[in-house]
Amino acid sequence: MKATITTSKGTLVIELDAEAAPLTCANFKRYADEGHYDGTIFHRVIPNFMIQGGGFTADMEQKPTHENIQNEAANGLTNLNGSIAMARTPDPHSASSQFFINLTDNDFLNFRDESQAGFGYCVFGKTVEGDDTVAAIAGVQTGSNGHHQDVPVEAVVIETVVVSAD
Repeated sequence: MKATITTSKGTLVIELDAEAAPLTCANFKRYADEGHYDGTIFHRVIPNFMIQGGGFTADMEQKPTHENIQNEAANGLTNLNGSIAMARTPDPHSASSQFFINLTDNDFLNFRDESQAGFGYCVFGKTVEGDDTVAAIAGVQTGSNGHHQDVPVEAVVIETVVVSAD
């Protein structure tokens, strides 16, 4: 499966690994098919780390989500530059709609063990087109917005996410 993410900074294509992360890919596809991601923003941008989106509107209102999913971080995929992974709270099994794209190899986010500190973040695909778009998002100016840090000063809008079989 592939996901085409069209943003206000350009388009990127993610190759989803449904074999390694079947629950996570199905969850991502469900949100995409329902239009959940349309109009959300990349609300957290940290150069040389990651860009995160999929949960907030441009006015920093969090969108409602479905139930959280089981963390599939022990699937053998790692948080390498260009990989896409699920964002979550400190609870290992708290991922819902938010995702992030790694801007560098973030080995410390990988699965180590099933403890709360070692569970890691589930990688479920990788960027196969649109590195220039990822770089453009990573290069935006950021600041604070309420209690949120690293928020782009000018919203980087996710216009659509379309998941296709090829």
